[in-house]
Amino acid sequence: GGIYRRMQVAHLKLCASRAFWLVAYPSQGHEMLFDAHTRSFGALGGVPRRGIYDNMKTAVDKVNKGKGRAVNARFAVMCAHYLFDPDFCNVAAGWEKGIVEKNVQDSRRRIWLDAQDCQFHSFEELNAWLGQRCRALWNELTHPQYS
Repeated sequence: GGIYRRMQVAHLKLCASRAFWLVAYPSQGHEMLFDAHTRSFGALGGVPRRGIYDNMKTAVDKVNKGKGRAVNARFAVMCAHYLFDPDFCNVAAGWEKGIVEKNVQDSRRRIWLDAQDCQFHSFEELNAWLGQRCRALWNELTHPQYS
């Protein structure tokens, strides 16, 4: 039994340590974006100096020529609050955030396959489980330079 439900998952990853954090939500919006950053920075133990983003609507109001972006005002306030600089990928250039894209593939294998055997009664319960899985997998991560 149970109900299958579509969800949105925020996925933040640190470049140097390769540590990552997943948070699930019922829908996507600014509240999800802000909460995901708050939870991730807390779990990861700090705020990076820079974040690399695709051109999601919650962060970019308009893509201009080249690297020019009209950054969403609410997103800009969040970046100023946490004192980090956002960088945006070029349009249709997903390889620019390849570290995260690869980690999304890996998490599908290493986390979500295990989740199929579980039942979660709330997003809080799911996110607690995701937090445990993320922390457990951090011990298996090595930076490619040290592999």
